[in-house]
Amino acid sequence: MEAKKTKRADLEKNKTLFFQAGLVTVLALLLIAFEWTTREVATSTLGELQEVIMEEEIIPITRPDEILPPPPPPPPMVSEAFDIVEDDVEIDDDLLIDDVEARSDTRIDFTRIIIQEDEEEAEPDFFIIVEDMPDFQGGGQEAFRRWIMSNLKYPQIAAENGIQGTVLIRFIVNTDGSVSDVTVFRGIDRSLDNEALRVISSSPRWTPGRQRGEAVRVAFHFPVRFQLE
Repeated sequence: MEAKKTKRADLEKNKTLFFQAGLVTVLALLLIAFEWTTREVATSTLGELQEVIMEEEIIPITRPDEILPPPPPPPPMVSEAFDIVEDDVEIDDDLLIDDVEARSDTRIDFTRIIIQEDEEEAEPDFFIIVEDMPDFQGGGQEAFRRWIMSNLKYPQIAAENGIQGTVLIRFIVNTDGSVSDVTVFRGIDRSLDNEALRVISSSPRWTPGRQRGEAVRVAFHFPVRFQLE
């Protein structure tokens, strides 16, 4: 039994029509594509590079003006002064020269000539080291130091200000054992210096020093120490 189709369900009859319509559509699109006008897009630039001509500036080389020393002062003008003398004035042109030639009878007075003699330095009349040194109460310098410490009085003004130290005194033991020429050789304070001078000047007599069996003057340098307790 054959299957029967209606004419409306048969698609083969419109196949050619659809094919032609497609071709026409494609051709129309191609024509539109070829006829399409493109706009020229103006590309903007960031700016044109213009050639800038740099004029080279020439700087002149200048040198400092040379400082010349000032010219020397002109020599002083020496004016020649002429004394106009009358014709009738006599001019004494004679030059008097004393007679300095010595003859056999010439005498020279030497009484007015003073001859200065060189002053010789006076030698000291004391010794520093002798054969037998001076002795103080049989105990020498140690005994003298003990005597100073027992008779020394600390100045109140120096004690209040906390001043202390050692005063070096120079003195001479004479031929009779007495002490003289007491001076401060190295001091520290006026009040302490004066007290050291006082105590040594009041020293009892020493046994004098001897050189070759003869009593001589001997110089000493003795330290006087001031110390606060």
